[in-house]
Amino acid sequence: MTISNRIKAFITLGNFLKQFSNLEMKQEDNVLNPLFYNDFKELIAIVHIHNAWFAEGNVKNAIGAIAESIEEEKLIEWLSIYVKESPATKKPLSVAVIMAGNIPMVGFHDMLCVLLSGNKFIGKLSSDDKLLLPFVSKVLIAIEPGFNELIEFTDGQLKNIDAVIATGSNNSARYFEYYFGKYPNIIRKNRNSVAVLTGQESVNDLCLLGNDVFQYFGLGCRNVSKLFVPKGYKFDTFYESVFDFQNVVNNNKYANNYEYNKTVYLMSSNPTLLDNNFLLLKEDQSYSSPIGVLFYEYYDDLKSLNDRLENDKELIQCVVSNTSEIKNSIPFGKAQCPQLTDYADGIDTMRFLIRL
Repeated sequence: MTISNRIKAFITLGNFLKQFSNLEMKQEDNVLNPLFYNDFKELIAIVHIHNAWFAEGNVKNAIGAIAESIEEEKLIEWLSIYVKESPATKKPLSVAVIMAGNIPMVGFHDMLCVLLSGNKFIGKLSSDDKLLLPFVSKVLIAIEPGFNELIEFTDGQLKNIDAVIATGSNNSARYFEYYFGKYPNIIRKNRNSVAVLTGQESVNDLCLLGNDVFQYFGLGCRNVSKLFVPKGYKFDTFYESVFDFQNVVNNNKYANNYEYNKTVYLMSSNPTLLDNNFLLLKEDQSYSSPIGVLFYEYYDDLKSLNDRLENDKELIQCVVSNTSEIKNSIPFGKAQCPQLTDYADGIDTMRFLIRL
């Protein structure tokens, strides 16, 4: 199978997925629909039974982000970066991908990289997300049967592999390093995302920031878990701007986390705690806030804050802000819209795979 065949297959997959990428699903004239449309629609509607965090709207958001990322122009532009490094012919190597399950199909980008780099994908799914990606893979194989020999999912021990990509917590990373250290590997650890506010943000800016905070209930490493705000910052406008996200508390798992953390903080008589009945704001120097909680910290000046963020870059996935004074920041509302080159932990997965 040529690289051209692989690219065309993913483009076709993207066109199929676009039908499911918004709240009002729109069935189009797609040759794959007789085989897969109704079954995928039903799976999207019921997957929350297996994982209560996978609300239907969040699943559609994830599908939409994937469909948008594998449009023809974007795929070709992305792969053009690696043309000079890609060997003309290459025997497929078996790459094990151990996936997280925090947001729907979070392992898709790794699968895309493995297959478009000419290798074989061996996926070890999280028990929290074991239904969606196998279904999408089935669609991909129907588009290009050659993928049948290059896509495998396993629940058992990983054997006969040549490389490993593993995503997990700091604790699981130690386990991965112990067992897979002898293989070429990418091992990802805990990271969190932050937002930098200047006090000049509009209501619309802060509403967009609400997407970065609440999408996927804040479970993703690209979700904003902490705000940096100037000294004297008043949170009234922020709370007013994110009020439309109050429905998150209708999810039982989110509500339980919110109520539990609220109780813990109130028992400790925390004087910095702010509450709007669905999101707690707590002054804290840490980056990783619990579900239902958003940490905040005051800063003196943007130069010093840039230095702080640079020193802590190994802990941070991305930074959102509307000021150009914050280095390498992305606009509000874009945290969960990564481009193909926005590699997790800043490690170029495609280059790693090509150089195996």
